Amino acid sequence: MQFPESWLREFCNPPISTAELAELLTMSGMEVEETRPAAPAFSGVVVAQVLSVAQHANADKLKVCEVDAGTGTTLQIVCGAPNVRAGIRVPCALVGAQLPPGEDGKPFVIKLGKLRGVESQGMLCSARELKLSDDHGGLLILADDAPVGTDIRTHLQLDDTIFTLKLTPNLAHGLSVYGIAREVSALTGAPLKTPAIAPVKPVHDAKLKVRVEASDLCGRFSGRIVRGVDTTAKTPAWMVDRLARCGQRSVTALVDISNYVMFEYGRPSHIFDLDKIHGGLTVRWGRAGETLELLNGNTIEVDEKVGVIADDKAVESLAGIMGGESTAVSDATRNVYVEAAFWWPEAVAGRSRRYGFATDAGHRFERGVDPALTVEHIERITQLIIDICGGEAGPMDDQVLALPKAEPVTLRVARAAKVIGMPVTQEQCEGVMQRLGLQFSSAPGTITVTPPSWRFDLKIEEDLIEEVARVVGYRLLPDTPPVAPVTAHIRPEAQRGLSAVRHALAQLGYQETIGFSFVEERWEHELAGNPDPIRVLNPIASPLAVMRSSLIGSLVSVLQTNLARRASRVRVFETGRVFRRDASVVEGDHSVAGVDQPRRIAGLAWGRVDALQWGSKERAVDFFDVKGDIEALLAPRVARFVPAEHPALHPGRCARVELDGRTIGHVGELHPRWRQGYELPSAPILFELDLEAVIERDIPSFAPLPRQQSVFRDIAVVAKEQVSHAALMEAIGAGQGGLVRSARLFDIYKPAAPAADLQAGERSLAVRLELLDNDNTLTDERIDATVAEVIERLGARLGVRLRG
Repeated sequence: MQFPESWLREFCNPPISTAELAELLTMSGMEVEETRPAAPAFSGVVVAQVLSVAQHANADKLKVCEVDAGTGTTLQIVCGAPNVRAGIRVPCALVGAQLPPGEDGKPFVIKLGKLRGVESQGMLCSARELKLSDDHGGLLILADDAPVGTDIRTHLQLDDTIFTLKLTPNLAHGLSVYGIAREVSALTGAPLKTPAIAPVKPVHDAKLKVRVEASDLCGRFSGRIVRGVDTTAKTPAWMVDRLARCGQRSVTALVDISNYVMFEYGRPSHIFDLDKIHGGLTVRWGRAGETLELLNGNTIEVDEKVGVIADDKAVESLAGIMGGESTAVSDATRNVYVEAAFWWPEAVAGRSRRYGFATDAGHRFERGVDPALTVEHIERITQLIIDICGGEAGPMDDQVLALPKAEPVTLRVARAAKVIGMPVTQEQCEGVMQRLGLQFSSAPGTITVTPPSWRFDLKIEEDLIEEVARVVGYRLLPDTPPVAPVTAHIRPEAQRGLSAVRHALAQLGYQETIGFSFVEERWEHELAGNPDPIRVLNPIASPLAVMRSSLIGSLVSVLQTNLARRASRVRVFETGRVFRRDASVVEGDHSVAGVDQPRRIAGLAWGRVDALQWGSKERAVDFFDVKGDIEALLAPRVARFVPAEHPALHPGRCARVELDGRTIGHVGELHPRWRQGYELPSAPILFELDLEAVIERDIPSFAPLPRQQSVFRDIAVVAKEQVSHAALMEAIGAGQGGLVRSARLFDIYKPAAPAADLQAGERSLAVRLELLDNDNTLTDERIDATVAEVIERLGARLGVRLRG
């Protein structure tokens, strides 16, 4: 919510400074996100009238103007603006004036000078030169009654401050200047000025037939016809300025009037071109297949969950959100229908986001707009239309169908004191309710409040306690230390922190990304193999409609984004929860019934294996590079990589990652089908692991250094191509209690042509064995016997023989 301070003070003007006002609003729960001056600092600029304009003798685009700036003498000023003419009143910077700084950051000082040989005694200014707007089409033309010689800052009220509030959804009553003024009055005790809105006397008896079919959509509908309006009339400068300071640009007089009352009283409204309405209007829920072209140019399709206003032929407006193009006012409009209604918040909430846009009207209606003042606000709009555009008003048509019922809420004074944390009296609580304009009745120790029509947030006792706390003042709360002991959470020694895991991946060259927990449904079907993902009831965007059960889709999307920006090497990872249906999960403090929410860590590598360098030949990252990264991430624990399948990964280049005999994730190359489907130039390597397993670590234990030296023996065995490295290492049995401490495969040989000692489908595997006895020196006899035992075991289990 953005507004100028000067407008607020017209309704309530407490004797406090701007800074104090900002602090007051913030401490009352209406956070002031920003305050900034309405105009930059400048001086020496006054209102001036152009008396005459003559052509410059030496320049076609320059004019020599005689100007009255209220100095007592006529000034000669050379001007190049295309819209300069005799009789207009414009800002004039006198000699010595300081204009806003330019690109160099220094103020621009006006000096007496000559332009093409003609003396210029000042400068006529545009809005852009005064940094009031970006309009540089010509001079800033002021009203004809602007007093000559008056300081322009005073005339345009430029010594003003723009407030920007960051309001929470429960503060719907603060979405107008009057609503904020009402809060300031309650907080400071300063009087609230409520302008009287006099009814506009009808001149004709014409009414538009309106039928409200859905009372669960619209609880009250008010409107009237205004004939003979001049839609080409110019919006008054004061209204344009106020709208601009609220962040709203001027469009046309009728649109500006509607927007002005919305900012003034929080009442969104809509103005139809009466002559474009076929028959009457019907307020109802939409029907499947109906379409509507909106004022923003979008054409949407509605259904039974979207409210509409339709005439006898078609849908004309999206209820509470935006009007349609077919009944929009234009320069040719002469008769209009002004509408203001109460739309139920739940009937409007989420509808604009469904179509990918947001409006000020929808923002207000989905939070709640006062249903009691539709008629008064139409009277205000009507009077402004007649004053600015002319016209004749018809009788008011007001249909009340179903309004929110105000349920009384009881406040217990003792409980309020306990929750707030400081003593409060019944008199204080009653004073707060009175200042807020809330009707209440009292009994000893309790106050029963009936919420007014503009307060949609007063539902339970805690809401009233909050009102007491913020009006009495959070600053008065005592600094009370917590009663319960504060105990630091000590992480078990068998776990490392998530930060350590993230830093470990960063040291391996990966960069962290953060994605949404709600993702595209396509990712779940294709990359997670999840045919029934958990759906989001109210998605922030239509593609992000389901909860993720895997992090792989987010990483593929990040890769696409980087490739679109011509990245040549991508290494990213993400940690976060995934969401899967699991009937065994019960409701708890940290769980939701039927939903498993484990934490995952996933990574993606694509492009060159190394950053740009000259020390080694360039090659693309492959499965074994990422496998090495996983091993480094899990070290000193040793994982097994077993061939497996995964919906997102290449069936022949995918492995299941096992740790201590249990599966903790998968690693592999993206499936060719998805590489093509997601338009990737080559397949990335991906992994996804259970984060709880990754953060586990072995507790260090003391072990003495071996007193004997290790002995190494190399063996070459012939094995069939189907024999895997994991099976070979398991058969050797390194580290399982014998003399074989470790084994490492260091060579694979397969001849291009048949060899005497290698048959078809066989290959030679060279393995280095490390043998060690901690207590005794190894003899050749024991070494040879152990090697022979290894070879015999390999032959028995895998059909492997010693190469001759």
